[in-house]
Amino acid sequence: MISTHWIGKRKPYWQKLETLVTSGSAGVKSLDHGELQELSLLYRQTAADLAAIRQDPSSVHFVRYLNQLMARAHNIIYAGHRASPWAIFRFFQREYPKVFRRNLKYCALAVAVFVAGGLAGAALTLQDPDFQLKVLGPRMVQTIQRKEMWTHSIIAVKPLASSEIMTNNMTVSFMTYAAGITAGIGTLYMMFFNGLLMGVIATACALAGMSLSLWSFVAPHGALELPAIFLAGGAGFKIAHGLLFPGMLPRKDSLAMAGREATTLVVGTVPILVIAGTIEAFVSPTGLAVPLKFAMSGALLVLLAAYLFWAGRETASRSSAK
Repeated sequence: MISTHWIGKRKPYWQKLETLVTSGSAGVKSLDHGELQELSLLYRQTAADLAAIRQDPSSVHFVRYLNQLMARAHNIIYAGHRASPWAIFRFFQREYPKVFRRNLKYCALAVAVFVAGGLAGAALTLQDPDFQLKVLGPRMVQTIQRKEMWTHSIIAVKPLASSEIMTNNMTVSFMTYAAGITAGIGTLYMMFFNGLLMGVIATACALAGMSLSLWSFVAPHGALELPAIFLAGGAGFKIAHGLLFPGMLPRKDSLAMAGREATTLVVGTVPILVIAGTIEAFVSPTGLAVPLKFAMSGALLVLLAAYLFWAGRETASRSSAK
Protein backbone atom coordinates (compact mmCIF):
# COMPACT_ATOMS: atom_id res chain seq x y z
CA MET A 1 0.00 0.00 0.00
CA ILE A 2 1.21 3.50 -0.88
CA SER A 3 1.88 5.50 2.29
CA THR A 4 0.51 8.99 2.91
CA HIS A 5 4.07 10.15 3.63
CA TRP A 6 5.25 9.03 0.18
CA ILE A 7 2.35 10.78 -1.53
CA GLY A 8 3.08 13.93 0.48
CA LYS A 9 6.67 13.89 -0.74
CA ARG A 10 5.67 13.41 -4.40
CA LYS A 11 2.81 15.93 -4.53
CA PRO A 12 5.04 19.03 -4.96
CA TYR A 13 6.55 17.45 -8.09
CA TRP A 14 3.09 16.70 -9.52
CA GLN A 15 2.01 20.25 -8.79
CA LYS A 16 5.12 21.61 -10.47
CA LEU A 17 4.42 19.45 -13.53
CA GLU A 18 0.82 20.71 -13.58
CA THR A 19 2.07 24.31 -13.44
CA LEU A 20 4.41 23.71 -16.40
CA VAL A 21 1.67 21.92 -18.35
CA THR A 22 -0.68 24.84 -17.77
CA SER A 23 2.01 27.31 -18.86
CA GLY A 24 2.72 25.23 -21.95
CA SER A 25 -0.90 24.79 -22.96
CA ALA A 26 -0.35 27.33 -25.76
CA GLY A 27 2.49 25.16 -27.13
CA VAL A 28 6.14 24.42 -26.42
CA LYS A 29 7.15 27.89 -27.61
CA SER A 30 5.59 29.36 -24.48
CA LEU A 31 8.20 27.52 -22.35
CA ASP A 32 11.87 28.43 -22.24
CA HIS A 33 14.69 25.91 -22.56
CA GLY A 34 15.04 25.30 -18.82
CA GLU A 35 11.30 24.79 -18.38
CA LEU A 36 11.20 22.27 -21.23
CA GLN A 37 14.03 20.31 -19.61
CA GLU A 38 12.21 20.31 -16.28
CA LEU A 39 8.94 19.30 -17.97
CA SER A 40 10.64 16.30 -19.58
CA LEU A 41 12.27 15.22 -16.32
CA LEU A 42 9.08 15.59 -14.25
CA TYR A 43 7.12 13.72 -16.93
CA ARG A 44 9.39 10.68 -16.60
CA GLN A 45 9.31 10.79 -12.81
CA THR A 46 5.53 11.13 -12.71
CA ALA A 47 5.21 8.17 -15.10
CA ALA A 48 7.13 6.08 -12.56
CA ASP A 49 4.91 7.40 -9.74
CA LEU A 50 1.79 6.48 -11.70
CA ALA A 51 3.05 2.94 -12.26
CA ALA A 52 3.59 2.58 -8.49
CA ILE A 53 0.24 4.07 -7.47
CA ARG A 54 -1.68 1.79 -9.85
CA GLN A 55 -0.71 -1.11 -7.58
CA ASP A 56 -2.68 0.42 -4.68
CA PRO A 57 -6.49 0.04 -4.98
CA SER A 58 -7.06 2.76 -2.37
CA SER A 59 -5.38 5.43 -4.52
CA VAL A 60 -7.84 5.42 -7.42
CA HIS A 61 -8.39 9.19 -7.28
CA PHE A 62 -4.64 9.81 -7.54
CA VAL A 63 -4.45 7.41 -10.50
CA ARG A 64 -7.20 9.36 -12.27
CA TYR A 65 -5.49 12.70 -11.53
CA LEU A 66 -2.07 11.51 -12.72
CA ASN A 67 -3.51 9.90 -15.84
CA GLN A 68 -5.06 13.21 -16.85
CA LEU A 69 -1.88 15.10 -15.97
CA MET A 70 0.29 12.69 -17.96
CA ALA A 71 -2.00 12.94 -20.97
CA ARG A 72 -1.76 16.74 -20.96
CA ALA A 73 2.03 16.64 -20.54
CA HIS A 74 2.35 14.03 -23.32
CA ASN A 75 0.46 16.25 -25.75
CA ILE A 76 2.85 19.14 -25.09
CA ILE A 77 6.08 17.12 -25.17
CA TYR A 78 5.26 15.13 -28.31
CA ALA A 79 3.32 17.77 -30.20
CA GLY A 80 4.59 18.02 -33.75
CA HIS A 81 5.86 21.39 -34.93
CA ARG A 82 7.82 22.65 -37.91
CA ALA A 83 11.41 23.59 -37.24
CA SER A 84 12.01 27.25 -37.98
CA PRO A 85 15.14 28.35 -39.87
CA TRP A 86 15.32 31.17 -37.34
CA ALA A 87 15.53 28.76 -34.39
CA ILE A 88 19.30 29.17 -34.00
CA PHE A 89 19.02 32.94 -34.18
CA ARG A 90 16.25 32.96 -31.57
CA PHE A 91 18.27 30.65 -29.37
CA PHE A 92 21.22 33.04 -29.27
CA GLN A 93 19.00 36.09 -29.11
CA ARG A 94 16.80 34.96 -26.20
CA GLU A 95 17.62 31.59 -24.67
CA TYR A 96 21.41 31.53 -24.39
CA PRO A 97 21.69 34.65 -22.21
CA LYS A 98 19.04 33.14 -19.89
CA VAL A 99 21.06 29.92 -19.64
CA PHE A 100 24.11 31.99 -18.72
CA ARG A 101 22.24 33.93 -16.04
CA ARG A 102 20.81 30.73 -14.54
CA ASN A 103 24.35 29.41 -14.24
CA LEU A 104 26.09 32.65 -13.30
CA LYS A 105 27.36 31.29 -9.98
CA TYR A 106 29.22 28.46 -11.73
CA CYS A 107 30.82 30.88 -14.21
CA ALA A 108 31.78 33.17 -11.29
CA LEU A 109 33.44 30.17 -9.62
CA ALA A 110 35.42 29.54 -12.81
CA VAL A 111 36.58 33.18 -12.80
CA ALA A 112 37.59 32.91 -9.12
CA VAL A 113 39.65 29.74 -9.74
CA PHE A 114 41.31 31.33 -12.79
CA VAL A 115 42.20 34.47 -10.82
CA ALA A 116 43.56 32.35 -7.95
CA GLY A 117 45.77 30.51 -10.44
CA GLY A 118 46.95 33.81 -11.92
CA LEU A 119 47.87 35.20 -8.51
CA ALA A 120 49.67 31.96 -7.62
CA GLY A 121 51.63 32.08 -10.90
CA ALA A 122 52.61 35.72 -10.32
CA ALA A 123 53.66 35.09 -6.71
CA LEU A 124 55.73 32.00 -7.57
CA THR A 125 57.49 33.80 -10.45
CA LEU A 126 58.30 36.82 -8.29
CA GLN A 127 59.60 34.58 -5.51
CA ASP A 128 61.66 32.41 -7.84
CA PRO A 129 62.28 33.80 -11.37
CA ASP A 130 63.43 30.33 -12.47
CA PHE A 131 59.87 29.07 -11.93
CA GLN A 132 58.94 30.53 -15.32
CA LEU A 133 61.37 28.09 -16.96
CA LYS A 134 59.40 25.15 -15.57
CA VAL A 135 56.11 26.49 -16.90
CA LEU A 136 57.06 28.29 -20.13
CA GLY A 137 60.18 26.43 -21.18
CA PRO A 138 63.62 27.93 -21.99
CA ARG A 139 62.81 28.94 -25.56
CA MET A 140 59.89 31.20 -24.65
CA VAL A 141 61.69 32.61 -21.60
CA GLN A 142 64.70 33.53 -23.78
CA THR A 143 62.37 35.22 -26.28
CA ILE A 144 60.83 37.30 -23.49
CA GLN A 145 64.23 38.18 -22.05
CA ARG A 146 65.27 39.46 -25.51
CA LYS A 147 62.18 41.70 -25.29
CA GLU A 148 60.63 40.00 -28.32
CA MET A 149 57.05 38.87 -28.76
CA TRP A 150 56.54 35.25 -29.77
CA THR A 151 53.51 36.08 -31.93
CA HIS A 152 55.10 37.54 -35.07
CA SER A 153 54.86 34.24 -36.95
CA ILE A 154 51.07 34.51 -36.85
CA ILE A 155 51.07 37.50 -39.21
CA ALA A 156 52.63 35.55 -42.11
CA VAL A 157 49.97 32.83 -42.10
CA LYS A 158 46.86 34.61 -40.83
CA PRO A 159 44.12 32.32 -42.25
CA LEU A 160 45.91 29.13 -41.14
CA ALA A 161 46.76 30.66 -37.76
CA SER A 162 43.16 31.73 -37.29
CA SER A 163 41.91 28.20 -37.94
CA GLU A 164 44.48 26.67 -35.58
CA ILE A 165 43.70 29.20 -32.83
CA MET A 166 39.96 28.53 -33.08
CA THR A 167 40.50 24.77 -33.00
CA ASN A 168 42.83 25.00 -30.00
CA ASN A 169 40.53 27.30 -28.04
CA MET A 170 37.48 25.13 -28.72
CA THR A 171 39.42 22.02 -27.69
CA VAL A 172 40.42 23.66 -24.39
CA SER A 173 36.85 24.85 -23.79
CA PHE A 174 35.24 21.47 -24.45
CA MET A 175 37.88 19.67 -22.38
CA THR A 176 37.23 22.05 -19.49
CA TYR A 177 33.50 21.41 -19.78
CA ALA A 178 33.81 17.62 -20.13
CA ALA A 179 36.19 17.44 -17.17
CA GLY A 180 33.25 18.33 -14.94
CA ILE A 181 32.34 14.63 -14.92
CA THR A 182 35.36 14.05 -12.65
CA ALA A 183 33.33 15.66 -9.84
CA GLY A 184 34.75 19.00 -10.96
CA ILE A 185 38.40 18.13 -10.24
CA GLY A 186 39.36 18.22 -13.93
CA THR A 187 37.59 21.53 -14.50
CA LEU A 188 39.21 22.94 -11.37
CA TYR A 189 42.64 21.89 -12.67
CA MET A 190 42.06 23.33 -16.16
CA MET A 191 40.88 26.69 -14.83
CA PHE A 192 43.62 26.94 -12.22
CA PHE A 193 46.39 25.90 -14.64
CA ASN A 194 45.26 28.35 -17.34
CA GLY A 195 45.21 31.10 -14.73
CA LEU A 196 48.65 30.04 -13.47
CA LEU A 197 50.01 30.13 -17.02
CA MET A 198 48.60 33.62 -17.57
CA GLY A 199 50.05 34.80 -14.26
CA VAL A 200 53.51 33.46 -15.09
CA ILE A 201 53.53 34.99 -18.58
CA ALA A 202 52.28 38.35 -17.30
CA THR A 203 54.90 38.47 -14.53
CA ALA A 204 57.74 37.32 -16.81
CA CYS A 205 56.83 40.04 -19.31
CA ALA A 206 56.57 42.64 -16.53
CA LEU A 207 60.06 41.72 -15.25
CA ALA A 208 61.37 42.10 -18.81
CA GLY A 209 59.60 45.45 -19.29
CA MET A 210 57.22 44.00 -21.89
CA SER A 211 53.87 44.46 -20.18
CA LEU A 212 52.52 46.87 -22.78
CA SER A 213 53.51 44.55 -25.63
CA LEU A 214 51.83 41.60 -23.94
CA TRP A 215 48.57 43.27 -22.97
CA SER A 216 48.19 45.13 -26.27
CA PHE A 217 48.37 41.71 -27.92
CA VAL A 218 46.03 39.96 -25.48
CA ALA A 219 43.44 42.74 -25.13
CA PRO A 220 41.63 42.61 -28.54
CA HIS A 221 40.88 38.88 -28.57
CA GLY A 222 41.10 38.30 -24.81
CA ALA A 223 37.92 40.32 -24.27
CA LEU A 224 36.05 37.41 -25.90
CA GLU A 225 38.37 34.46 -25.45
CA LEU A 226 38.71 34.63 -21.66
CA PRO A 227 34.95 34.98 -21.00
CA ALA A 228 34.38 31.99 -23.32
CA ILE A 229 36.82 29.93 -21.22
CA PHE A 230 34.98 31.07 -18.06
CA LEU A 231 31.68 29.96 -19.61
CA ALA A 232 33.18 26.54 -20.38
CA GLY A 233 34.49 26.34 -16.83
CA GLY A 234 31.03 27.22 -15.53
CA ALA A 235 29.59 24.40 -17.66
CA GLY A 236 32.07 21.96 -16.11
CA PHE A 237 31.18 23.06 -12.58
CA LYS A 238 27.46 22.74 -13.45
CA ILE A 239 28.01 19.08 -14.34
CA ALA A 240 29.96 18.56 -11.13
CA HIS A 241 27.14 20.08 -9.08
CA GLY A 242 24.55 17.83 -10.73
CA LEU A 243 26.73 14.81 -9.96
CA LEU A 244 27.62 15.68 -6.37
CA PHE A 245 24.40 17.34 -5.18
CA PRO A 246 21.38 15.63 -6.75
CA GLY A 247 18.99 16.87 -4.04
CA MET A 248 15.64 15.10 -4.19
CA LEU A 249 16.32 13.73 -7.69
CA PRO A 250 17.96 10.40 -8.49
CA ARG A 251 21.64 11.08 -9.24
CA LYS A 252 21.23 9.89 -12.83
CA ASP A 253 18.39 12.35 -13.49
CA SER A 254 20.22 15.18 -11.72
CA LEU A 255 23.34 14.57 -13.84
CA ALA A 256 21.30 14.36 -17.04
CA MET A 257 19.53 17.64 -16.29
CA ALA A 258 22.78 19.41 -15.37
CA GLY A 259 24.48 17.94 -18.43
CA ARG A 260 21.89 19.34 -20.83
CA GLU A 261 22.17 22.79 -19.28
CA ALA A 262 25.99 22.63 -19.28
CA THR A 263 26.09 21.48 -22.91
CA THR A 264 23.91 24.43 -23.92
CA LEU A 265 26.24 26.76 -22.02
CA VAL A 266 29.42 25.48 -23.70
CA VAL A 267 27.94 25.20 -27.20
CA GLY A 268 27.14 28.91 -27.01
CA THR A 269 30.86 29.68 -26.72
CA VAL A 270 31.55 28.44 -30.26
CA PRO A 271 30.65 31.67 -32.13
CA ILE A 272 32.42 33.71 -29.42
CA LEU A 273 35.60 31.68 -29.94
CA VAL A 274 35.32 31.92 -33.73
CA ILE A 275 35.26 35.72 -33.51
CA ALA A 276 38.08 35.71 -30.91
CA GLY A 277 40.25 33.44 -33.09
CA THR A 278 39.74 35.70 -36.11
CA ILE A 279 40.73 38.76 -34.09
CA GLU A 280 43.76 36.98 -32.59
CA ALA A 281 45.08 36.16 -36.06
CA PHE A 282 44.18 39.31 -37.97
CA VAL A 283 44.28 42.11 -35.37
CA SER A 284 46.11 41.24 -32.14
CA PRO A 285 49.65 40.67 -33.55
CA THR A 286 49.53 43.58 -36.01
CA GLY A 287 51.00 47.06 -35.66
CA LEU A 288 47.60 48.64 -35.05
CA ALA A 289 47.90 51.57 -32.63
CA VAL A 290 47.87 50.38 -29.01
CA PRO A 291 45.06 52.77 -27.93
CA LEU A 292 42.87 51.38 -30.73
CA LYS A 293 43.53 47.81 -29.57
CA PHE A 294 42.51 48.64 -26.01
CA ALA A 295 39.48 50.58 -27.24
CA MET A 296 38.45 47.59 -29.33
CA SER A 297 38.88 45.32 -26.31
CA GLY A 298 36.74 47.55 -24.11
CA ALA A 299 33.99 47.80 -26.72
CA LEU A 300 33.86 44.03 -27.24
CA LEU A 301 33.78 43.38 -23.51
CA VAL A 302 30.94 45.85 -22.96
CA LEU A 303 28.95 44.38 -25.86
CA LEU A 304 29.43 40.82 -24.61
CA ALA A 305 28.47 41.75 -21.04
CA ALA A 306 25.39 43.64 -22.25
CA TYR A 307 24.34 40.64 -24.33
CA LEU A 308 24.84 38.06 -21.57
CA PHE A 309 23.31 40.08 -18.75
CA TRP A 310 20.45 41.85 -20.54
CA ALA A 311 19.37 40.01 -23.71
CA GLY A 312 16.10 38.12 -23.35
CA ARG A 313 14.93 40.08 -20.31
CA GLU A 314 12.30 41.98 -22.30
CA THR A 315 10.74 38.70 -23.45
CA ALA A 316 10.66 37.41 -19.86
CA SER A 317 9.01 40.59 -18.55
CA ARG A 318 6.36 40.52 -21.27
CA SER A 319 5.42 36.89 -20.56
CA SER A 320 5.21 37.57 -16.82
CA ALA A 321 3.00 40.61 -17.49
CA LYS A 322 0.56 38.42 -19.39
